[in-house]
Amino acid sequence: MSIRQIAISLCFPLFCAPAAAQTVQPEDTIAKCVRNWMGNWQRPDMHTSTPRVDSVRVDAAARTILVQGSGGFEEQFFTEESVERAYRELKAALPKEQQNYKLTIRAYDKEISELIPNAVRSGKKDQSRLWDRHYKGDPWVKNASRAFEAKSGLENTHIALWQSHGRYWDTKENQWKWQRPRLFCTCEDLFSQTFVVPFIIPMLENAGAIVWTPRERDWQPNMALVDNDNPQAGGTYSEGHVSDASQPWTTAPQAGFALGSEPYNAMTMPFQQGTARCVQATAHATQVSYAQWMPDIPEAGRYAVYVSYQTLPNSVSDARYVVHHKGGTTAFRVNQQMGGGTWVYLGTFDFDAGQNQSGRVVLTNQSDHAGTVSADAVRFGSGMGNIQRSLSRLSGATSDLPRFAEAARYSAQWAGFADSTFDAYEGANDYNADIQVRGRATNELAGGSIYMPNLPGRKVPLELAVAFHTDAGVSSIDNLIGSLAIATTRTNDGLTDAGISRYANYDLASLLISDLSRDLAKYGWSVRKVWNRNYGETRIPQVPAAIFEMLSHQNFADMKLGHDPHFKFDLSRSAYKTIVKYVAQMHQRSYVIQPLPVKDFAISIDERHSTASLSWSGVDDPLEPTARPTGYVLYQRTADGGFDNGTPIDKDHCTVQLERDKIYSFRVCATNDGGQSFPSETLCAYISSNSQGKALIVNAFTRLSAPATLENDSLQGFLLDDDPGVPYGAFAGFCGRQLGFSRSRIGSEASDGLGASGDELEGKVVMGNTFDYPYLHGQGIALSKRFSFCSASVSAFLSMPADERNSYRMLDLIGGVQTDFPAQLSSALENYCQQGGNLLVSGANTLKSNALSVPSLHATMAETVSNPYTNQVHGCGLEFSICRGLNSTSYAVPQPMSLTPSGGAFDMLAYSTNLSAATAYSGSDCKAITLGFPLESIREPEQRNQLMNAIVNFLCP
Repeated sequence: MSIRQIAISLCFPLFCAPAAAQTVQPEDTIAKCVRNWMGNWQRPDMHTSTPRVDSVRVDAAARTILVQGSGGFEEQFFTEESVERAYRELKAALPKEQQNYKLTIRAYDKEISELIPNAVRSGKKDQSRLWDRHYKGDPWVKNASRAFEAKSGLENTHIALWQSHGRYWDTKENQWKWQRPRLFCTCEDLFSQTFVVPFIIPMLENAGAIVWTPRERDWQPNMALVDNDNPQAGGTYSEGHVSDASQPWTTAPQAGFALGSEPYNAMTMPFQQGTARCVQATAHATQVSYAQWMPDIPEAGRYAVYVSYQTLPNSVSDARYVVHHKGGTTAFRVNQQMGGGTWVYLGTFDFDAGQNQSGRVVLTNQSDHAGTVSADAVRFGSGMGNIQRSLSRLSGATSDLPRFAEAARYSAQWAGFADSTFDAYEGANDYNADIQVRGRATNELAGGSIYMPNLPGRKVPLELAVAFHTDAGVSSIDNLIGSLAIATTRTNDGLTDAGISRYANYDLASLLISDLSRDLAKYGWSVRKVWNRNYGETRIPQVPAAIFEMLSHQNFADMKLGHDPHFKFDLSRSAYKTIVKYVAQMHQRSYVIQPLPVKDFAISIDERHSTASLSWSGVDDPLEPTARPTGYVLYQRTADGGFDNGTPIDKDHCTVQLERDKIYSFRVCATNDGGQSFPSETLCAYISSNSQGKALIVNAFTRLSAPATLENDSLQGFLLDDDPGVPYGAFAGFCGRQLGFSRSRIGSEASDGLGASGDELEGKVVMGNTFDYPYLHGQGIALSKRFSFCSASVSAFLSMPADERNSYRMLDLIGGVQTDFPAQLSSALENYCQQGGNLLVSGANTLKSNALSVPSLHATMAETVSNPYTNQVHGCGLEFSICRGLNSTSYAVPQPMSLTPSGGAFDMLAYSTNLSAATAYSGSDCKAITLGFPLESIREPEQRNQLMNAIVNFLCP
């Protein structure tokens, strides 16, 4: 309907023409009936604004009634059930004489049945908002070493997404600042990425997708960059060949990357400052030429690997890269016919510090196609922001934060996008430039592809874009605010560049909300609205796009869940599932959802045959029938290396041959045609050449949690110093400790407003639960060379027959900072001791509030050590420190225990205050040691291993 038609309809006089044998109701009576009905309309599963009637048009001669709804009515997600209900209830609310009129109800600019997303329609689909094309070429990036294929997931699907805002330069205030305020220990600029980076992106990639984000995705603040233009800087770049018949490398005809002199000003274009290299491709292994990038890694750890190249007229679609890392080698195929002149993400791997053969990237010119292979720079890690800003575009200051904390506007400049893409306001407004760059960069990448054929660009077949935000308001009565989704349909004549209806955007937004209402029902979660409004992030992309306001970072009730890693996983999984279903619907194909992680993981060892038997259980998803696992992938690590590329397993158990005197670590992912699950915890096994028996390490530290809270009639907030919670792995979402707790200041963004927080943690990566602690414990046991060992999850341990549990000479229970333990664990441990076992229990909470009750430990908790400066421990000829606060290497231990020995037990270790840090008991019945802190929290690895060695020698002399 045109604007003129809409205006006429709003002004058109209501009338009722006379009809034979029928009483004509006055027009205002019919309108009143409609408004009364609309005023009572509500969705019990949604929280929308007040429904409104914009217009009622009655044509008595034609016997029709047209109702235009707005407000909360049009903000709902429509289903076949809600549409049927609306027509049924409104007809019943009309005067009897008009109940047989033809009724039409509209919302936005559609009859409401047209607003039902295609994916949930049982009948005919709206073909105008489905793809009439399907990308069938080689993917931008393919992991050729991957042990699974997601043929009914998102294989070869290219997706753009981003984690809201980031640190930006405010030209009015002449300073770097966040785009959203610091609230409840975080800000949206940091908080949204704690969903996107550790959960949503991996879920999509586990489904086979190629994910691109305009903000930095790597939380590694260090960086090593190797480039052909300065081949000895940041490491070593070199070229070579295998024979005289190999083709030579030459300078590419297009400009390439050069690091140049940092920091960059607002006009520096790093991908225009240098050169790139190229070589003719060959199918013959005897004629291979290669380029190699060996970085000087500043600190051992996990680093994302990015490559760059130039897309040339005859580039090949299968350039072959091999990443050498601590876990071995991983091969990639990169389609250099697209996406040249920017950073292209391959994967994230473990690297040792310095330069070595196990830390490098090699590109060869071997290909299945004739053409050219290009080589430019390779980057390892995120690094610090290097764009300086000021009132002058030629000078200024950098953000002084890691690149992952910065806005997309600066990442896009660093990544080689056009200045018209990243600096649309020519330095005058970085805030608006950042909002626009996300969609503009999507278009620049996807232009010229099958999904954006009419725009110039780099031909990456991105087919949808999703912006993840957490900006949704506050509730003064502690209600959940919940989730909101936004689409834009009224732009570019309502079409994407490829000519499909922008109501494909509306479908995506509606599905994000409708799926969430089911997936988060166990939390009592609130879903709010689906808006069809003009937002840059949904207007600018020329592919289907939606904004997903996941929750409200301003609202305490939302944040109690939002800081919880379990909730993050479930919300992220819902978003991932929606994208899978949406893409499948857009291409009219079936789909499968990837499985949930396995449970009951356990390892047993056969010392005679040097084998380890591994077993686990697959988990069905009650919300997703297709998510049933059909296979598994076993990942293996030797000693302190990295994990390999995985081995497919078709059963829920397997046997692995071990080399004696080496620690092997394993983790398992479930698989099906939708992809692979998140990994299990990591367990390990070791067979000693001089074994005097076997030990079992039991991982009872499964906790993931939000920070401690303070909540009463006048105060509300999070207490990081009392307990910062336990994130899932690495976490980069805190800005600082909460400072404002007064509920009377709710909604204020002033320094004393409710939730106002500090800045001391901004840009810092802190560690949570890595689920990899059996290995750290096993290192100390292996040091004695007297015992073999294996490990088990706590659930698998409790399912073992008692005689199997009691067969181990030593049992090591990892308690970490677990606050609750299975009810039957205490009795299982006590039974083990009563059978003459030797038990080690370590953890900060094991004896608190009778979390565990094991009389044979002969220890009770005396008090908690709340002073954060008490981190030194001494005894057994050792002196070491434990990780009390948030840090980058270990989860925090805010309140370790001091202990009181009894029944012949004695103090073994002491804190610097001389409170007992550990007790030991040696009796005729059993031997036991209790540590009031987690063993793995010891900062010094050598001291930790020496302590475990002393424990082994005491328990098993």
